[in-house]
Amino acid sequence: MLAARIAAHDQKAVRIVVERCNQRLFRTAWSILKDRTEAEDIVQSTYLHAFTAIAGFEGRSSLATWLTRIAINEALQRRRSLDRRTARLAAAGVADLQQHRNQIMQEPAYSSTPDVELGRALIKAVLETAIAELPEDFRMVFLLCEVEGLSTEEAAAILDIPRATVKTRNFRARRRLRASLAPELRSALVGTFPFAGNDCAAMTERVIAQWCPQPSPPGPAAA
Repeated sequence: MLAARIAAHDQKAVRIVVERCNQRLFRTAWSILKDRTEAEDIVQSTYLHAFTAIAGFEGRSSLATWLTRIAINEALQRRRSLDRRTARLAAAGVADLQQHRNQIMQEPAYSSTPDVELGRALIKAVLETAIAELPEDFRMVFLLCEVEGLSTEEAAAILDIPRATVKTRNFRARRRLRASLAPELRSALVGTFPFAGNDCAAMTERVIAQWCPQPSPPGPAAA
């Protein structure tokens, strides 16, 4: 069982789970924080907090679902902390320095012409801006169901809400997006908010380095 192997600091098990869940956790954290740097930090802290408590994982849901719930809680706590910080700065009359950085994320490494790259970047910018403007409840459901491709049942289990609520929120999210997105952009949804390639690999290596201790080098041979 992967959970037991992770509890034993097995590098291969950690790599399997992290590579499998990175993108979903990143998209989930972003749906709450709308900030790439904060979302990446939440993904890493989610793994480390979850792995520390993984001995108590009972397997009532999938490991991915369990991790996603933890990521949601971590992101909500982070947002409350950021909100309190912003309120303190505002009360002191200081300009809010916390600006959301909704930047276009790194494209996968493959050859393309400058015109194609520009077109792809423009499409992503339109999609991500439109999705970012959805209410949070709609945004989380939409990303899980339409971008991440989860079923209604899986999204309901992760968010701990009824299936009917998932369907309603997703329907309303799509209705709102139709007002700002041309139909031909719908097929590009899977490519939005990417967290793959170098980003995914770097996150995987950071988690492994922190969770899986390296063996000590052998001591000097006895004389």
